[in-house]
Amino acid sequence: MIDILVAGGGPAGLAAAIRAATAGLEAVVVEPRPLPVDKACGEGIMPSGVAALRALGVTPAGSTLRGIRYVEGPRRAEAVFRGGPGLGVRRTALHAALHRRATELGVRVVTGRAAEVRQDDDSVTTAGLTARWLVAADGLHSPLRRSLGLERPRTSPRRYGLRRHYRIAPWTDFVEVHWSREGEAYVTPVGEELVGVAVLSRHRRSHEQHLTAFPALARTLRGLEAGPVRGAGPLRRAVSAPGAGRVLLAGDAAGYVDALTGEGIALAVATASAAVDCLAAGRPEAYPARWKRLTRRHRLLTGALLAAAGHPATAGLIVPAAHRLPALFGAAVRALQ
Repeated sequence: MIDILVAGGGPAGLAAAIRAATAGLEAVVVEPRPLPVDKACGEGIMPSGVAALRALGVTPAGSTLRGIRYVEGPRRAEAVFRGGPGLGVRRTALHAALHRRATELGVRVVTGRAAEVRQDDDSVTTAGLTARWLVAADGLHSPLRRSLGLERPRTSPRRYGLRRHYRIAPWTDFVEVHWSREGEAYVTPVGEELVGVAVLSRHRRSHEQHLTAFPALARTLRGLEAGPVRGAGPLRRAVSAPGAGRVLLAGDAAGYVDALTGEGIALAVATASAAVDCLAAGRPEAYPARWKRLTRRHRLLTGALLAAAGHPATAGLIVPAAHRLPALFGAAVRALQ
């Protein structure tokens, strides 16, 4: 019998499979799409995410990121990462690097779709495969989370993300977050002649329409060669628990606050690794507490920033406050890195 079946071949799923393989467990990944998969993603990996990937033996090529910069009109605030740089990586390059490492370790990736689960005291079955345990890493819209009855209703305003690449030499080694009352635009260097621009907003508009809220950025990008637009959302997802029975949820499937602080990859790898570690130790019951500890800081800080950004009285104060209080802004960035 398979030791750990992983539903979803994205970063969280492949990280789980790699962690399992390095622990001497047989891991099989079920993924319906051919790899590597491209999707909407800010493509900036925080230093903790870079370290977590390195611990798995995954070192994708990318652009070094020195810190985070907030921009709103003439005001700006920036904070340098402590303890190592971040990395701007094309989503497809990250996915390919994870897939190569999984293949090196003997992980099997099979084509299939996991939508329903059958489980008993000793095994769990989905997509026609049976294993001792299942790690559900099937993404933001996780069918397994819904089929297990773990999804909680959304109560906050819906937010959506769009990402597009522009052919231009990066003008900074920071992730630039451009703010407006309409949303945020994240500019991430991902190559010598390429930047990714991801827009987050409550409004459903085209990428070009969103950029009108950021006039200076729009002028910089005007007329450049641009790639296709990819979208994601609604972003916020809440769960009643990060697992049920012989199934543990990891990555976005285990709940998601927002992409605002750019921690998606770091949290995906951390929660996937924690899930496998608990299973390898024979202590699946320890995972909910581990998940809460790993995600608590992100949930609290991202939730607070999201609340401020969504309120008319405070939305316009975020960048001025960061500009006037650089030590506080630096502490917040370091807390999230």
